[in-house]
Amino acid sequence: MAALKNFRPLLNRVLVERLSPETTTKSGLVIPEKAQEKVNTATIVAVGPGTRGEDGTIRPTDVNVGDKVLVPEYGGTKLTFDEKDYHLFRDSDVLGVFDS
Repeated sequence: MAALKNFRPLLNRVLVERLSPETTTKSGLVIPEKAQEKVNTATIVAVGPGTRGEDGTIRPTDVNVGDKVLVPEYGGTKLTFDEKDYHLFRDSDVLGVFDS
């Protein structure tokens, strides 16, 4: 966790942790790993300061740490901190934010 605390995305990048896929059905059947769907829901772990406008002002990102978001199925840069997988996306790649 120490490496993750020292990581800060640059510009309009956001670091997300994808939620784990369902491993069992509602009736209790175990879903094989190959049959599990890729989860598009993630939690924001770290946020960059934002993009710099032509006049030099910083436009902050639209998401905050802890937000539950919808991200594309493919894309982003995969990073590993302390044996956990995270993905780095641009702020504009986030498809939506779930209300809490």
